[in-house]
Amino acid sequence: MSSSHMKRLTMPRSWPLPRKTSVWVQKPDPCGHPLELCMPVGIVLRDILGVAETRREAKQIVADSKVKVDGTTVTTIGRAVGLMDVLTVGDDHYRCILDSNGRLRYRPISAAAAASKPCRIDAKTTVSGGRTQLNLHDGRNIIIEDPNSHSTGDTVLIDVQSQAIQKHHALESGATIYLIGGSHVGVISTLNGVIKRRSSMPNEVELDGFIAVADHVFVIGSAKDLPLEVDA
Repeated sequence: MSSSHMKRLTMPRSWPLPRKTSVWVQKPDPCGHPLELCMPVGIVLRDILGVAETRREAKQIVADSKVKVDGTTVTTIGRAVGLMDVLTVGDDHYRCILDSNGRLRYRPISAAAAASKPCRIDAKTTVSGGRTQLNLHDGRNIIIEDPNSHSTGDTVLIDVQSQAIQKHHALESGATIYLIGGSHVGVISTLNGVIKRRSSMPNEVELDGFIAVADHVFVIGSAKDLPLEVDA
């Protein structure tokens, strides 16, 4: 059985935590996000948002059903909160994003913004009945009627309660791009073209003034869709 903790010296660089204050740090429960793109809600409550001073207080806040992720009540402090997730604590809402240093940040958002969530399409699969299933970046899956209406790399804006697709942003020239990896992480740019490699090399995209790996691209509607203001 895997441990629920790991040494702080080995935690992902994306976690904005000091490494030498103690030996151990909690690992998030298994989820659809990779380890470097999520943090356990207990750590977020205590060390990032400061709404709890101790692990015990974080547990009590969760036990009081005051915490939700993507509209679902959290039951354990190990619940992961990852990229683009909506974290609700009482009446306050936060969106998980990456800043320009590649660090996970939990920025305040409005209740209206908290009702939806952008999800990148990482893959498409065919399931029973010949239906097409979208495999999204946070581990969730959505069935669509028209298999040609969405492509891998596109982004869908979903309602966090009903899981219904509200909007669709295609990975195409002119699209607004948010980078979630590489040396330009956290940058907003415009897509000028996609470079498809017929080899083991990853596909790339042409942006304003530079080229990035396609896996680091997240299509958004506009820069206003994300709470990107710098921390004070």
